[in-house]
Amino acid sequence: MEGATEKIWMDGEFLPWDEAKIHVLTHSLHYGLGVFEGIRCYNTARGAAVFRLDEHMRRLYDSARIVGIEIPYDRKVFRDAVLETIRVNRVNECYIRPLVWRGYGSMGVNPKGAPVRCMNAVWKWGAYLGEDGLKKGIRVKVSSFTGHHPNSYMTKAKTTGNYVVSQMAKVEAVESGYDEALLVDPEGYVTQGSGENIFLVRDGVLKTPTLDGVLRGITRDAVLSLAREQGIEIEIASFARDEVYSADEAFFTGTAAELTPIREVDGRPVGSGKPGPLTLQLQSAFFSAVNGEDESHLGWLTSV
Repeated sequence: MEGATEKIWMDGEFLPWDEAKIHVLTHSLHYGLGVFEGIRCYNTARGAAVFRLDEHMRRLYDSARIVGIEIPYDRKVFRDAVLETIRVNRVNECYIRPLVWRGYGSMGVNPKGAPVRCMNAVWKWGAYLGEDGLKKGIRVKVSSFTGHHPNSYMTKAKTTGNYVVSQMAKVEAVESGYDEALLVDPEGYVTQGSGENIFLVRDGVLKTPTLDGVLRGITRDAVLSLAREQGIEIEIASFARDEVYSADEAFFTGTAAELTPIREVDGRPVGSGKPGPLTLQLQSAFFSAVNGEDESHLGWLTSV
């Protein structure tokens, strides 16, 4: 695997990367119930630092509570394990993946007899949608697959099974010549990308969907905070795909995607077809924060 490191923390101990294995009858492998996070560590001027670690760990434990999984470690223990995994692997910049799942021990839909297992891995991972995408913007396709209804799936939990639809949407988009997918809900309102939150800009107003049926994005929250600080007008409301087509600017946010401009949707250029001024303004502010250059947001960073 590109970017692989040396050790993975699994159930309280560090194992060599290639020895962190599970049984083929692992419950979550068959029934798709697990919770996870995606977190980034940045090589700042003050050294390696994790972006909004506590918020990510809270969401991990919230996700577990929502789906009825009791994590066998105190949150601080798991948090410390994340930091120690970075130290053990001697990396200053990486992507971080904590995962909690039901292991080997019983089968059948009822997961209660299967033990809860935990792991944390880190690896070197650059721009998720490409360095070119960060600079020039990406091409997006509205997916033929529908996002989850909040009553059919726990959309506030970051669960492994929730991403089956995301995978199908992503593959469809890439095989159609696009970089990423955009999903709409059962009523036809835009929700998110395959793994990102979406923002639009029209007439200087920044707009993003409500959290109905949408994961509470931690990068989304950070960008909203930055926008408020800069006096940008914000509207949080549902909208259909036609508003995306007529937007002046658009961009995705997420731990993996960071803040990636969208230059085209369904073959239609967004605005001028290049990243717009407000997108670039917020992108600059975001990277200043995560790289430790903006002293007013050092509280978002946890030193390794």
